Amino acid sequence: MSKIIENPKRQTLRNNEYYDFQVIQDQLYADSSKGKTFTNLMSKIIDRNNVLLAYRNIKKNTGSNTKGTDGKTIAYLARMEPDELVKFVEAKLRNYQPQAVRRVEIPKPDGKMRPLGIPTISDRLVQQCILQVLEPICEAKFYKHSYGFRPLRGTKHAIARAYHLAQQTNLHYVVDVDIKGFFDNIDHGKMLKQLWTLGIRDKSLLVILSKLLKAEIEGIGTPERGTPQGGIISPLLANVALNEFDHWISSQWEEIFTEKNYIYLHKGKMGKSRKYQVLKQSNLKEVYIVRYADDFKLFCRNHNHAKRIFEATKLWLKERLGLEISPEKSKIVNLRKNYSDFLGIRIKVTTKGKVKTKNDNKWVVKSNIGLKAFKKILTTIREHAKTVQRNRNESAVMRLNSYIIGVHNYYNCATNCNLDFSTIAYHTRSILKNRLKLRKAKEKEPIPKYIKDMYGKSKQLRFVYNTPLIPIGYAQHQKQFQYRGYSIYKANDRTQIHIEQKAVPIENLKYLVANPVRGQSAEYNDNRISLYVGQYGKCYVLGNTLDVDEIHCHHKKPRALNGKDEYKNLVIVHANVHRLIHATDNETINRYTNLLELNAEQLERVNKLRVFAGNQLIA
Repeated sequence: MSKIIENPKRQTLRNNEYYDFQVIQDQLYADSSKGKTFTNLMSKIIDRNNVLLAYRNIKKNTGSNTKGTDGKTIAYLARMEPDELVKFVEAKLRNYQPQAVRRVEIPKPDGKMRPLGIPTISDRLVQQCILQVLEPICEAKFYKHSYGFRPLRGTKHAIARAYHLAQQTNLHYVVDVDIKGFFDNIDHGKMLKQLWTLGIRDKSLLVILSKLLKAEIEGIGTPERGTPQGGIISPLLANVALNEFDHWISSQWEEIFTEKNYIYLHKGKMGKSRKYQVLKQSNLKEVYIVRYADDFKLFCRNHNHAKRIFEATKLWLKERLGLEISPEKSKIVNLRKNYSDFLGIRIKVTTKGKVKTKNDNKWVVKSNIGLKAFKKILTTIREHAKTVQRNRNESAVMRLNSYIIGVHNYYNCATNCNLDFSTIAYHTRSILKNRLKLRKAKEKEPIPKYIKDMYGKSKQLRFVYNTPLIPIGYAQHQKQFQYRGYSIYKANDRTQIHIEQKAVPIENLKYLVANPVRGQSAEYNDNRISLYVGQYGKCYVLGNTLDVDEIHCHHKKPRALNGKDEYKNLVIVHANVHRLIHATDNETINRYTNLLELNAEQLERVNKLRVFAGNQLIA
């Protein structure tokens, strides 16, 4: 199963169940699948569990500490108690007026700048509340081969689908389409109509979404088109904008209506091969789309089909969505002769064995790291090497290791990744050798387990400042699996997705959510749940499974000593252990020590926590 679902977006699924909002989302998904419309979504958006779930999701986001135009971060929301946070969102949505969006620019791989819009933390919370209600409705209507910013899907699924169409289906003519400034040119009126068509007909919500789209951008003014990159809800709205195009392409071939039903059941699955055999005898254009956000490819059987689809696509995008394509970046590519870039990977097909005819089924995918990505990796490794030389510490080396693991894990989907990384290693060898004074491992020198497991067989492993440096050239291609169609909004699918959730009883989780510690912040109560799951429902000191009435969440460094409510300063312990940690009276200490019957290791853990709390050791 782990091979099938490679996308790491499972935290959101676990969060949904923590806050018992999954039942509502499941129902929204099921109703949307049946074509029902929704006229009262605001009550679900301000639902207590939805608001607390939204807080948890944005807190986990790395941008939660990024300031908006009001200068506030997640810390502003973290101080509120759960009920206070819910009332805050209710009040904000009662007469919603989004605050100005902060505009920042980040460098793109091609050297240009990408504009981002950073809403205030309050508006990000509101957007997350809306997203969690809209997503299941939209997911039921989205096209199955759209992979960008969707639950359980990722870039590797899109690449695997492209490989399949090129190698197994023998579709070697690819239409590459680049939309000019897609996110900046989404039509607001058209967007609201598309949401209405999807069944989202709560007029109060549509008014709020219209205000979100027209939120003032600092230093720019009120936008008439587009959705700012950086907004939490922007990726979903982008998928809504292009979903109509996905289904239009699909209707040309894959889902085209035929008077006769050619669909059959084979080994428990629906088959359509007979239908396509019949369609190939017609004059219809065979075409399939693979899309990741605004980056998509159209796979065709021959050049004539590709040419006709290319022209039809340009016309459709212009007339229906008001979008124009970039002539210099949009083209038709014959994969037998040239490479086509997709999500940082260069894809081509080459012959395997002797090919008798051009239609002989012996074409296989040959892929490499994209040229821009290749240059970026080279540059980044060189920059890291300079940083390591300046700092001369383990942390700098570990940051370089982290980067190397990251690019290995992403680009190992390229069939020739081993050759590409060998070339990168060759071009960076001198700078690493000269600046970092690399050396071979000494006999019996300790190597961290994760490095040993992944790179232990490599003869290229070297040490710098007594820290192992991951070999850049040691990368192996990993076969990619297509997305199997699982949905986080179907109970049967979820049982296959997150086995980790079975580590703790769901009833206990629901109890913790429904019974927050009064007087404590939203951050404290949220981290209390995370720790309970992270510790598998067990006491940090005793190691035994805790019942709900035994669960106490302890500040390692008390707030009286300026301790915070952050995750690393908290730990789940048995109620009696908690009392022992804070006990100062000898009689109380003896009573709980005898009651708990601590062994040497458990006593050591208690003493460690007592020292943190400013108390004396127990002899």
